[in-house]
Amino acid sequence: MCRTPLLCLLCLPSLVLAQQKPGDAMIEKYLAEETARISRRFMDGARSVDEWQSRRPRLMQEYYEMLGLWPLPKKTPLQATVTGTLERDDFIVEKVHFQSKPGLYVTGNLYRPKKSEGKLPAVLYVCGHSGKGRDGNKTAFQDHGMWFATNGYVCLIIDTLQLGEIPGIHHGTYREGRWWWQARGYTPAGVECWNGIRAIDYLVSRPDVDAERIAVTGISGGGASTIWIAAADERVKCAVPVSGMSDLESYVTNKIINGHCDCMMMINTYQWEWTTIAALIAPRPMLFCNSDKDPIFPMDGNRRIIERLRKCYAMYGKPELVDEYVSRGGHDYRPDLRVAVFKWINKHIKGDAAPVKDADFKPFAGKELRVFPEDKNVPADQINTRVDETFVPLARVELPANGSFTQWKADLVGKLRQHCFRALPVKVPAARNDKIQFILHGKQEWGSALFTERGIHIHVDPVAHGGQIKCLRIMGPGPTLPSAGNTDWCLMARGPSYWTKHNPPNYVERAHALLGRTVDEGTLWDMIATAKYMKGTEHVDPVLAGEGQGGILAAYAALLDPDVKEVEIFNPPTSHREGPIFLNVLRVLDIPEALGLLAPRRLTLINAKDKAFDRTVEIYKIAGAADKLTRK
Repeated sequence: MCRTPLLCLLCLPSLVLAQQKPGDAMIEKYLAEETARISRRFMDGARSVDEWQSRRPRLMQEYYEMLGLWPLPKKTPLQATVTGTLERDDFIVEKVHFQSKPGLYVTGNLYRPKKSEGKLPAVLYVCGHSGKGRDGNKTAFQDHGMWFATNGYVCLIIDTLQLGEIPGIHHGTYREGRWWWQARGYTPAGVECWNGIRAIDYLVSRPDVDAERIAVTGISGGGASTIWIAAADERVKCAVPVSGMSDLESYVTNKIINGHCDCMMMINTYQWEWTTIAALIAPRPMLFCNSDKDPIFPMDGNRRIIERLRKCYAMYGKPELVDEYVSRGGHDYRPDLRVAVFKWINKHIKGDAAPVKDADFKPFAGKELRVFPEDKNVPADQINTRVDETFVPLARVELPANGSFTQWKADLVGKLRQHCFRALPVKVPAARNDKIQFILHGKQEWGSALFTERGIHIHVDPVAHGGQIKCLRIMGPGPTLPSAGNTDWCLMARGPSYWTKHNPPNYVERAHALLGRTVDEGTLWDMIATAKYMKGTEHVDPVLAGEGQGGILAAYAALLDPDVKEVEIFNPPTSHREGPIFLNVLRVLDIPEALGLLAPRRLTLINAKDKAFDRTVEIYKIAGAADKLTRK
């Protein structure tokens, strides 16, 4: 009997991180309050099945987009290939691979009865985080395939992207510093969902599979994928996620996100309460399975989720089609959990409510189940190892024709508002100056700070040059911009210097994405609010300025606040891949186009030698504002 424990993604004691900086309390309280606000929006606020049904088409498009799947990718030929078979007395295992996209190989084992007649029901089994190296993590869950095959099903078990025979990466923002995933709108959850959809395509293409009787199940990462796939593909008639989903309160407020890699998370652009994803499965039968002592899927979150789902199914008048099962123990399979899974699928796919027995089979050696027996057999055209570079297409922005700049600009700014800055008000209010308590040399002191967003306070340091206030600068590394005869206000906006940073798991930065924003968007909010404060109290229209990423933040602050008349940028990066990071921004435009949108306002680029900025120059020319752009 195969009983391989699931891998924890990090040591459990590090789920709770010690606070080391005063800003930790501020940002954690802020994240908790934002979580509470969003959590009230389960099912987009729908209060009846009619309201819910009317919103579903829009919500489905939003859901696909947040997985990096909108517009839906083209379904290219699967090129399905069986590389070998294994036999036991009553079932056969086919070692199969297919391409969910050209070069994106999905490796799996298909278990089927040795003797059967007609079309059979099918189960797609999606794997959890079990490290089996070159054999692929499908080999850790082979007893499920054996059980289903010996009970009259075709069962396809597929490897995950990171733990398959051709390993990609799940941990881009968790530990690899690939923050451009957020800018590109990429998450490996989208790959796992798409691979599952294409796996169903493969199943229904087989002559021995009944396309009207398909279930999906899996534990941990496979539990998450069960929900991704069943929500995305209505061909799934029954879903049994096992220990694969919590809610925003668990993930963010209780920091359970620290126990999960990026394959468990979509980019929450539209600020959904997480359980809304599972609600897309209703009213198809779903059993929500968990364990009572699971530290990365705690029971308080499980209780909130099942309560919400019962309300959803009750709206449909089908409360009997959703239920929960809670096993005693930690994050792993046990016999009672497996039996619960088998019974639910039997009942709702085969109409069979008879008692079942647990799986009890002699496992195959992992190497026997390999689809590609040796490294030399791995296809040379595979893109699994670099799929994050291509899975979500980059924007291709056509420059405006002469005379169409105004509409071109409005269209792009509208897309930025819709896909990147939904959490940012159209009109950011001015910051306010207020008192704040802090600890200095062990004593409680009072000082002043600017409050920009609710619960966020920042610092502005005047740097005197003997003249009138002119410039608001984002503080950061690198040289200081020229400022002869002026007084600069140097803005210390919210950012990593405010709070304790641990890599992994990068709690604060990843939690922001779960709430539909980024840290850099928060900095942008701070800059706009401070500029408005300066205008109201100092009666000036400050030049916004910064070095590197800070300069690009200044440009976006001006773009989103029409009162700003001038921007200065020193040593700008050429792409958002380097930062600043805004959700999905690379699906709309990149830095050279964003700078061009500032026309006809005055823009000074210092040390912007890269040819990429020729594009900015060209946009200013098309806008009839070539004289307003200075490139030093």
